[in-house]
Amino acid sequence: MKQHRTTASAERAIRQWRRGGRWHTLDGAEGVPGQRRRTADVVVDCAVYEDGCRAASLPPQQALDEARKRGGFAWIGLHQPEAEHLAEIAEVFGLHPLAVEDAVQAHQRPKLERYGDTLFLVLKTIVFVEHEKLTATSEVVDTGELMIFLGPDFVVVVRHGSAPGLARVRAALEARPDMLRHGPAAVLHAIADQVTDDFMDVADAVELDVDTLESDVFSAAHGDDAERIYQLKRELIEFKHAVYPMARPLERLTEGADGLIGTEMRRYFRDVADHLSHVKERLTAYGELVDGLLAANLSQLAVQQNVDMRRISAGAAILAIPTMIAGFYGMNFRHMPELGWSFGYPLMLGVTAALSAVVYRAFRRIGWL
Repeated sequence: MKQHRTTASAERAIRQWRRGGRWHTLDGAEGVPGQRRRTADVVVDCAVYEDGCRAASLPPQQALDEARKRGGFAWIGLHQPEAEHLAEIAEVFGLHPLAVEDAVQAHQRPKLERYGDTLFLVLKTIVFVEHEKLTATSEVVDTGELMIFLGPDFVVVVRHGSAPGLARVRAALEARPDMLRHGPAAVLHAIADQVTDDFMDVADAVELDVDTLESDVFSAAHGDDAERIYQLKRELIEFKHAVYPMARPLERLTEGADGLIGTEMRRYFRDVADHLSHVKERLTAYGELVDGLLAANLSQLAVQQNVDMRRISAGAAILAIPTMIAGFYGMNFRHMPELGWSFGYPLMLGVTAALSAVVYRAFRRIGWL
């Protein structure tokens, strides 16, 4: 199989474009050094692909020109670009201003939109936040965003927040020329597939938290776990906000509503949609289980409060006996029983103790103490 290699001129161009001390616009013209980040600083990787192989690494403008010349496509990855950076990219690739605005502002719901011959796909990413134990303030998941512009001969990927880097996706895809021959749609599938796989991994980690919390709620030494349950419930809702809205864009891609996705690639997107459905089912089950844990915890608290109230009532009933007898003898009447008998005081103490013991035993037998 023919293996394309980066030409010396292409390597020289990319080095010049990235060199420090000066920043360059996408057409190669030098700019005045400033405090802001250069466009080259937000570009993670930019390459031309032809016949399923990486042909050259070039600045975006040259990459697009080379891709069209070779009949391949350009794949550029950006990390948290600012408005001026994305404006330059948009000018090169002809991106729609509304889509560019969404890509700059981020905080979008997963969606798929078409602007002319360009698709704009927004995906939410999820990463699991490691923690020793789930607490009322533990952060369980963190979200990021991927904005993907897909054209007939280019893919522009914008990454925001905690979204994992796509270097492994690019490397895995470059190792499969048969997939890369499908063009930009193959890149879109690889990214969506990786995002869904990450959903599966995070769901596995969240399941451990759910199992641990379930064990704690039903343990003999359980306490008030309501705050921990609410925290996990909030994190699950954040997880669902990333997963559930993604179903509709994938459905459109599998239905072939967009001509940029070929028949063969639709089969691959259906596989991604199946994996996403599995994640949704797991999250639904986790949500129901957490709701059940919350109800069980509240029921346990109510039962514990009833037990405490019975114990308090039993104790009050036992204390009422000496209180009542002491109250009789505290009335200071002249003719009280056994006032003139030397054994009257010990007798009254004994009667009080005996009656208290009888009542205590009765409460013990019925389970109040």
